[in-house]
Amino acid sequence: MLTCIEIRLLTDRDAAAYWHLRLEALEREPQSFGEAAEEHRQTSVELAAERLAANPGDNFVFGAFQQSQLVGMAGFFRYPIAKARHKGRIWGVYVGASCRGQGIGRALLAALLERIKACPGVEQVSLTVVTGQEAARNLYCSLGFKPYGLEPRGLKVGDRYLDNEYMVLKLSQLGH
Repeated sequence: MLTCIEIRLLTDRDAAAYWHLRLEALEREPQSFGEAAEEHRQTSVELAAERLAANPGDNFVFGAFQQSQLVGMAGFFRYPIAKARHKGRIWGVYVGASCRGQGIGRALLAALLERIKACPGVEQVSLTVVTGQEAARNLYCSLGFKPYGLEPRGLKVGDRYLDNEYMVLKLSQLGH
């Protein structure tokens, strides 16, 4: 299933591919992300490069490459304030439509979680999934994430309101 897939940390050299894949995600799946495609278009590849290079110890993005093309991504952000440094958030999980169903999302998240486990002091990670995104939710549950809350009308896309489900994973439950 995962033939010829390379999963690795994205660097500033991947900024253009990352910027374009992020735009694709926001355009094709607007209900799945808090950022709008219009907002992303106001950023630049240079800004993406700065962000990818900024603080790889606490904030990073993994990418999945198929034949040297970026086809999937998943990011992590660690909370910077002292009382919340024991946790972080997974964000921006996306696999291009033509590459879904091949285990790329699972492999991306597994690699991301391994890197997160290596961050000293990080004990838990959370994420948000929009209700109705069953494939994503099932993947997160299969990796050990547990729901802990629901925000009604957490996003508004056009005239449509979407509920956000919040999920958390205690890293001690992953094993080594």
